[in-house]
Amino acid sequence: MKAAEVHNFKDDELVAKLMDARQEAFNLRFKHATGELENTARLGAAKRDVAKLLTEARQRGIDVDRELKR
Repeated sequence: MKAAEVHNFKDDELVAKLMDARQEAFNLRFKHATGELENTARLGAAKRDVAKLLTEARQRGIDVDRELKR
């Protein structure tokens, strides 16, 4: 995911993508711990995706924790 793509998301899309990215990162960490993960480089990419989404949300002033609880 590129930063330009993240910048073009609407607020509700941004929160939805963040939720998906966090879930993907969790699943990748779980697979890595159990030895099922083959592409370990995807772990770092998933972390960066979450960071890009969080950065954009904070720049827009979106309260991510409140939005995710909805």
